[in-house]
Amino acid sequence: MNITEIFSTVCLLGGAGFFLAGTVALLRFPDVYTRLHALAKADNLGLGFTVLGLLPQAGSIAAGLKLVLVWLLVLAASASVSFLVARRAHRRGVAHWQAPEQRQ
Repeated sequence: MNITEIFSTVCLLGGAGFFLAGTVALLRFPDVYTRLHALAKADNLGLGFTVLGLLPQAGSIAAGLKLVLVWLLVLAASASVSFLVARRAHRRGVAHWQAPEQRQ
């Protein structure tokens, strides 16, 4: 196993770890706002590490640029969709989660 394969494996495992963390956050966090935040951050980092791990394995520069372009498009889409979902929840009156000791 050479250094490129080790780097790719570490990055792909890191990406999978971030995707797993985002999934756990989706299931465990208490409200829509914290879930959106966790998913947007974890999924973007997970995809970033995945792309970084796949870049050394890409057959050409064009294939590598396509991977980066897909990641950039997903970053833009994730931010836009998260904003729209949060705005809709806010307009519908979905309350922010508060810790029990902060509730009145």
